[in-house]
Amino acid sequence: MEIDELLWAGADAQAVALREGRVTAPELLEAVLDRIAATAPTLNAFRIVFADSARAEAAAAQARIDAGETTPLLGVPVAVKDDQDVAGDVSPAGGRPQFPPVAQDGRMVRRLRAAGAVLVGRTHVPERMQWPFTETLTYGATRNPWDLDRTPGGSSGGTAAAVAGGIVGVASGSDGGGSIRIPSSMCGLFGLKTSRGTIEEDTDEEHWHGLAVTGPIGRSVADVAAMMDVVAEDGWASGGAVAAAGSSYREAADHDPRPLRIALSWRAPVGPVPIEAQRRAAIEATADRLRALGHEVIEREVPYGPRAFPQFLVRYLRGVADDVEPLPRKDWLEPRTRNARRLGRLVPDAVLRWARAQEQVLHERLAPYFAEFDVVLQPGMTDVPWKIGTFQRRGALATMLGVAQRMPHMPVWNVLGYPSAAVPIGLDGAGLPMGCQLIGPPRAERRLLSLAGQLERAAPWAQRRPPTFG
Repeated sequence: MEIDELLWAGADAQAVALREGRVTAPELLEAVLDRIAATAPTLNAFRIVFADSARAEAAAAQARIDAGETTPLLGVPVAVKDDQDVAGDVSPAGGRPQFPPVAQDGRMVRRLRAAGAVLVGRTHVPERMQWPFTETLTYGATRNPWDLDRTPGGSSGGTAAAVAGGIVGVASGSDGGGSIRIPSSMCGLFGLKTSRGTIEEDTDEEHWHGLAVTGPIGRSVADVAAMMDVVAEDGWASGGAVAAAGSSYREAADHDPRPLRIALSWRAPVGPVPIEAQRRAAIEATADRLRALGHEVIEREVPYGPRAFPQFLVRYLRGVADDVEPLPRKDWLEPRTRNARRLGRLVPDAVLRWARAQEQVLHERLAPYFAEFDVVLQPGMTDVPWKIGTFQRRGALATMLGVAQRMPHMPVWNVLGYPSAAVPIGLDGAGLPMGCQLIGPPRAERRLLSLAGQLERAAPWAQRRPPTFG
């Protein structure tokens, strides 16, 4: 396999090629660095590239490979989202840097380095990770490899652009209301929003009051599973916990699940929502494919009740306000971010406490539903990606109302902390990716990987390339 083909093959295939000696880690890295440079003017996926340190890491990884060591990502180039700390670098979160470089890597980055992954750079985000599009006054617009006039989504937009553009095979994201699933859906990728606590952070402080978690985005289910084995609390990096759990994440991706009861749910917490016709048909076709694979799929709406969406909105608005409060130069923030802070500061402590307490009520309401069903199948994005500049010069409230129409099924799973996988389900008539969600109860990541892996084997997607970049 030529090295250009290997870039498109994904992280797991790259790890195999490195173990088998068909490519060296330094050779693979140089191909990635060349591709970053070639795509930078069009995609704008990376805020910073660590070329020198990556070369040192690739050489060290190759020495480990030559010594017979194996890890899920040894020698594999990866990128991380720009909300995850990297020692010696600032953490501007999509805006002007307001603090000096951090002294140490964040927990996810430390685990990636320990596994011998080669960190090539940090990917763009919208300011303070607020929006499902990746455009900032400081760094410009990140673009979708499938259509350069459209957004790759957000807030993990740079991550998705880097993977969909054939630069890296897997990269990290985070998700506080859809920020892994939205760009995965828009860019034809597999992404995993993990259960709350599956990937621990360095601090006990909850981002956006428990809404946000981290997780991988990759070309294939295997790519995401390989990263999970490195960064999850019960993955490869934690030693004996893998055996206790029964299998590695990577093994789960390769094995078909037992026959499952799957609920097909169309309603969002706000009620019935319009779904673009081709995307609805693709979800119905996915339900039929699951039935053909031996699963029982029944249309049954999720019993959210009336308080699910208000719980998200309260925690999101207050979370945005609390996130920017420590910044010394709030006047450096974009006007839309300052307006979002003002909205969030209107949320009283008592209302925030209500929202947090209501989460348990929602768990109890959904417990019988998840006792009956193993997995929920839902829409991902309900329409095409937005054009670049759609929300330019719009205020915070107008932007929130505008984006909510195309992602209404996603935020409730952040309120609950349940895992949700974004699964590619084909291209529409304009050649743009479509996606669905698979949701499970807490700690059901292996079940979702197993089911998504079965779907991928039945209808592969990772070989699809954006025409301009493939």
